[in-house]
Amino acid sequence: MTKEIITTNETKPARKKYVLKKRETTRSNYKVNYETDLNQAQLEAVISKEGPILVIAGAGSGKTKTLTYRVARLIEDGIKPENILLLTFTKKAASEMLSRATIVLDDRCEKVAGGTFHSFANIILRRYSKLLKLKNNFTILDKTDCEDIINHITGQIYPKKEKRFPKKSTILEIYSKSVNKETPTKTIIEDEFPQFTHCEEKIIEIHKAYVGYKRENSVLDYDDLLLYVKLLLENNEGLRKTLSNQYQYIMVDEYQDTNTLQADVIKLLASEHNNIMAVGDDAQSIYSFRGANFRNILDFPKLFENTKIIKLEQNYRSTQNILKLTNTIISKAKEKYAKTLFSEIKSPVVPALICAKDTQMEADFICQRILELLDEDISLSDICVLARNARMSYSLEIELSKRAIPYQKFGGPKFMETAHIKDIVAHLRVIINPDDIISLTRILLLLKGIGASTVNSVIPIIKGQLNPNIKLLPSKKADSIIPMLKTLDKLSHLTTSKKPSDIVEEIIAYYRPILKDKYDDFAKREKDLDHFQYLAGQYSNLEDFISDMALEPPDSSVEGMYKRNSDDEALTISTIHSAKGLEWDSVFIIGAVDGRFPSAYSFNSEEEMDEELRLMYVAATRAKNNLYITYPVDMYDYSMNMVLSKPSRFLNGIDDEILEMWDITEE
Repeated sequence: MTKEIITTNETKPARKKYVLKKRETTRSNYKVNYETDLNQAQLEAVISKEGPILVIAGAGSGKTKTLTYRVARLIEDGIKPENILLLTFTKKAASEMLSRATIVLDDRCEKVAGGTFHSFANIILRRYSKLLKLKNNFTILDKTDCEDIINHITGQIYPKKEKRFPKKSTILEIYSKSVNKETPTKTIIEDEFPQFTHCEEKIIEIHKAYVGYKRENSVLDYDDLLLYVKLLLENNEGLRKTLSNQYQYIMVDEYQDTNTLQADVIKLLASEHNNIMAVGDDAQSIYSFRGANFRNILDFPKLFENTKIIKLEQNYRSTQNILKLTNTIISKAKEKYAKTLFSEIKSPVVPALICAKDTQMEADFICQRILELLDEDISLSDICVLARNARMSYSLEIELSKRAIPYQKFGGPKFMETAHIKDIVAHLRVIINPDDIISLTRILLLLKGIGASTVNSVIPIIKGQLNPNIKLLPSKKADSIIPMLKTLDKLSHLTTSKKPSDIVEEIIAYYRPILKDKYDDFAKREKDLDHFQYLAGQYSNLEDFISDMALEPPDSSVEGMYKRNSDDEALTISTIHSAKGLEWDSVFIIGAVDGRFPSAYSFNSEEEMDEELRLMYVAATRAKNNLYITYPVDMYDYSMNMVLSKPSRFLNGIDDEILEMWDITEE
């Protein structure tokens, strides 16, 4: 019996579709407890994985911790360590981050490709040197090597240089800026070195010969490392893709300090995926003099479409009262990423603006306040004095020495170690003691046409007497030596009747032409001479002045207080540029007088004025609990021929509740 197949036209009811959402790559079984260890903004930065990300990390907001945890997170998400690239500005920074990541996670983090831009470039160039027709055993030149090569080339091309021709170090600086800013040498000279426009063609010719010399001899300077990596990536598409795919996740620390060339290299490396995280703070961009391009961080979202911007605004360093001031200062910036730092650290202490009648009173206040802070159990090593430039702290250094307060100085040569001050002191020593052979030798070598052999023949003639028999001097050298001897001999008879400052003034007048001939940056050094004369004005006897400079200089010990042991506590004196990234319990910002901070040189440029503002912001954000900003009201500026007496314009109009005003009175 056959079964009958029944057909029907009935349709089955439509089946509903249930969509399973794509599972996130994140897992709940992470070894590291990111949610507990990080604040919300830090966590967002750490777990954000794909695409371009810009992390605006405010001062003291845990930038290093965020980068450290992101390295760990990427590895926990299954990214191979060798596919992660971490670029920093110092080897120490990269090592520290990867070491911390290893502690947070495990030793896989040590396999992450991390280092400075230049160390990374060196590895890549040695590996692919043939593509650039370079030998892979090329030598990397240091600054001194580069200067010597430039000096050699200059001597060959132009054996007779013009009177005002740049020194080898200046020629190298011009070339370096041209490379890093990707700007023609001619433009760099016109914009930043206008005093050498009369010989710009010769400078350009030297630069061309310098490039040829390096290629011919298989040597590279620091700038070449970045330049050649960029050329390598631009001209070899296959290699660019290979490297971009190898480094699938790129992180760059301190992005606000990158130059144009570095930004181009980063863009090329990320070209296949755009998985780039740049971490930095536009408010702390203060290195334009090194070639850093402030626009890099501002224009990052334009360079990388669909950039995700994350702001780290919680500060773990400073009190809320200090942040109220720093937020007010940076709010005046023309261009910025708007952010408001906040802190859970509360304190009734408010930052103070202190007016002093002169630099001596300013120094007296700082010394007394430091001693008071020590009585409050604040360590001397947790106190810092910050200055716009190294010269601003000279009076303070002398006062600290007199009071036996030990200190260490960063960010510039100490006053008595600068060559031009040593030159002036040598002249004064010879006036006091014509038997001082060391000082005699120094000042003779400053003279044109006088070398070591001439000095050896002249010293026996003039030692002990500044008015020798002129006929005994070498006839061809006498015209150089006699004016110096006459000046010194005249002043040696006036040491008891003339003020030390008057004698110093005459020595400076004699020395000034030598200064201009010897140093390209003579204008900056002249301010040191003015300050030296000011210090001399505090003495009534020249010998006492010179003795004090020897016995209690700003850079040597007084009664054993400056032991060079690492365990010794010492006050820190630093330029602001050298203090970036550091912190202290109590901070003094000195010389905050308008015309010096901001510098008068920045008055005609909005960009430079904004960088000066950021410099003030960086200085103020170094303080944890106490912040003192001081300014003298009688600071004379020789370049502007006027007395500077007003506080920095960056502090104008700030409420007393945010910045207290202090006046110093004397007992």
